[in-house]
Amino acid sequence: MLEFANVTKRYGDTTAINRINLHIPECGIYCLLGRNGAGKTTFLKLLAGHIAATEGRITAEGREVSPSRMPESVNFIESGSPQFNMRVSELIDAAAGLQEGFDVDFARKMTERFELDMRKRYKQLSFGMKTMVTAIITLANNSKTILLDEPTMGFDAVMRDQFNTLLLESYEAHPRVLIVSTHLIDEIARVTERLIIIDKGKLLLETGIDEIDEKAYTLSGPAQTVAPLLKALNCIGKTEVGSMMAAHIYGHRITPPPGVSVDRISLQDFFVALVGGKK
Repeated sequence: MLEFANVTKRYGDTTAINRINLHIPECGIYCLLGRNGAGKTTFLKLLAGHIAATEGRITAEGREVSPSRMPESVNFIESGSPQFNMRVSELIDAAAGLQEGFDVDFARKMTERFELDMRKRYKQLSFGMKTMVTAIITLANNSKTILLDEPTMGFDAVMRDQFNTLLLESYEAHPRVLIVSTHLIDEIARVTERLIIIDKGKLLLETGIDEIDEKAYTLSGPAQTVAPLLKALNCIGKTEVGSMMAAHIYGHRITPPPGVSVDRISLQDFFVALVGGKK
C-alpha cells in the first residue's frame, strides 16, 4: 500500500531522512514518533509528494510519489494549516463540493460533538478549535491515506481525549491508513495499532503496540545483580541511583534472580530509553 525504498532526503549538507526502508501493507492507525528534528515532518512531506527524495523511491497504491506525481490517495495536513475565512458550515460545504465521497454526515456529527459553532467564521475560532475544524474536514474525506502532523497542538486534555475518539470513529467509519505524528505518546497509545519510530533521520523501529507490551520491560534491583544479566539482553537504556539499577529491556523475557523485579514499561519511557536513554 505504502512503501519507502532506500529513501534519503538531504538539504544541503544536512541529511533529514537517511536510507529509510518501510512497508505499510494494510490499513491501521500508525503513530509516528521521534524527537524534535528527527525527520518526522520531512517523512510525511515525502510521502505526500510535497517534496522530492534525494535518493530512493516512494510508492502509494503502487504508484511512484514525487512533486510531479502527487498521489490523490494521500491527504497531508500540517499543524496550524490555515483555512479560508468562511463560516464553519460553509467550509464543510466547500470541502464536500471539492472532494468526491466527502462524508458530510460524519463532519456535521463531529462539529456537534465538539460543540463547534457552525455560524462562526474560521478566524473567530480559538487556535484549538481551528485545528479541530481542519482535522474534521480532513478525516471526513475519502482519501486512502491520511497524514496528520501534530494534530493536537494547542488542545487541552479534554480536547485531546476527544480527538483520539474522533480518530477511532473516523477509522471505524472509513478503514484506511492513518499516520499521526505526535509527542503525546501515552495518550495516543490507546488508539494506535503500530508505531513508526524515527531518530536522526533513520528508521529505528516499526512494530505493533502488542509486541512492545510483550517484549519491553524494566529490570530493577541492586546494580551488582542486574548488571551481569544485561550481557545476554538487549538493554536500550538504564539508570543508576546509588547502588540500585533500573535497566530497560527490549527483547526476550527472563526469570530474574531473587532481589530483581520485572516491571511494565510505559510507551513513553520505552521511547525515551530507545532514543535518548543512557546506553
